[in-house]
Amino acid sequence: MARGSISVLGSAALLSIGLAIGSQFSVLPLTQPLNAVPREGDRGPTAPSIAMALMQSGEHISKVSDQVLPSVAHIQAIRSENERKVEETGSGVLMRSAGVRGLFVVTNQHVVRGAELPSVDVILADGTRVNPLRSYRDSESDLAILQIPDGGQPSAVWGDSESVKIGHFVLAVGSPFGLSQSVTLGIVSAKGRRDLSLTSDQSVTNQDFIQTDAAINPGNSGGPLIDMYGTVVGINTAIASNGGGNEGIGFSIPSNMVRRVFEQLVSHGRVRRAYLGVELDNDFNETTAKRLGLGRARGARIMRVYNQKNSPAVRAGLKPDDVILKFNGVEVLDENHLINLVSLSDIGVQVDLEVFRGRQMAMLAVTLMDREEYRTAEDPRNTFNTR
Repeated sequence: MARGSISVLGSAALLSIGLAIGSQFSVLPLTQPLNAVPREGDRGPTAPSIAMALMQSGEHISKVSDQVLPSVAHIQAIRSENERKVEETGSGVLMRSAGVRGLFVVTNQHVVRGAELPSVDVILADGTRVNPLRSYRDSESDLAILQIPDGGQPSAVWGDSESVKIGHFVLAVGSPFGLSQSVTLGIVSAKGRRDLSLTSDQSVTNQDFIQTDAAINPGNSGGPLIDMYGTVVGINTAIASNGGGNEGIGFSIPSNMVRRVFEQLVSHGRVRRAYLGVELDNDFNETTAKRLGLGRARGARIMRVYNQKNSPAVRAGLKPDDVILKFNGVEVLDENHLINLVSLSDIGVQVDLEVFRGRQMAMLAVTLMDREEYRTAEDPRNTFNTR
């Protein structure tokens, strides 16, 4: 798929997106419910019982922090830019692959972009400083994987980002302003933030961010977002800020996306993304929806079907003005959501599409292919964003 353009978040005059480091959080359990209005004849919880509940919750957060901190690293990278040295600092989290032996650091691509491996220092929780043995980078998700010498260091555990709900408590762990091993607490403020302008070249096309108010500042980039079970549910990547510091709006890449990109990179050296072969309407509005006979703007409208190499869309019979409402049983929220669903799907697998066409519903089946086979698109201008 391709998008005609990528919009910014909110008003550019009021809001700038700053790349930053962050972490995750999850639900904070209390030992007992607290009633806002005591029942008749009931004085409600006493001060000591409330204090005990808070103390127990604090103890739980402390235990989660102790569990995660040994797997969080500080990263310093130096790159050459316009004949001068530029230092970038960030965070990372140690992970192990399900199918490839070794120890890896998951971080943001923008933390290590342009830096050669000898110029990248990974400082582990115990103070050990190592250089990566190799790196894998994916600009479309802004993720980078650094393989480091495996000395049996503790690694973190993947969590399920789909299970994280708005309002759940999460912890952001990293090195804000170089202050390594820092932990902040917040909640999940929103999910599915997809149309952020993070880079000047709009290269971060796979977006499905978790929004959190856990304090994220420069240096948190690449650090983990942790739930209350101590598992990684996101990688902190960006902040929305007028001044470049934390203002309570941070963004994390959900762990389910990170984990897939991670396994693809360490197994194949690249992310094998699926391809459908359409260009989508990034300005699908109520007027267009009513013209097509749809009650409101929902799903993803096809503007163009690519014909090169007999694309999957051509073989499935998709047409311009088709609106894809469901992808393999998942309700499609917008064109960015569909881009993520397609690009992170398995290659060579048939999926069912629920399509609105000619004022009625139609069911189509499509077999997705490897996008690398279609890099020479009909229109070279759209090659990079072709999905």
